[in-house]
Amino acid sequence: MQHNDWPLWEIFIRSRQGLDHKHVGSLHAADARMAIENARDVYTRRMEGVSIWAVESKHIHASNPDEAQELFEPAEDKIYRHPTFYDIPEEIGHM
Repeated sequence: MQHNDWPLWEIFIRSRQGLDHKHVGSLHAADARMAIENARDVYTRRMEGVSIWAVESKHIHASNPDEAQELFEPAEDKIYRHPTFYDIPEEIGHM
């Protein structure tokens, strides 16, 4: 496999200060191990990362932003998801 045939990988880094992984960029690599090693060299130069995720781009599926209204609108009719049916004790105060 030639370098220009390598798959594209999406790279996510978890910083020392965070609990979540954040997308930092993309790179081409022959396999997952190479993607992680290259991501370490490219995206964590100052040793700020504690975890790296490398996900082959072809395995990521996303919703279409143009269809956001129809995708997310149905949640508004599920009134049980909103905490309006619960009595909050007075000693709790404002939440």
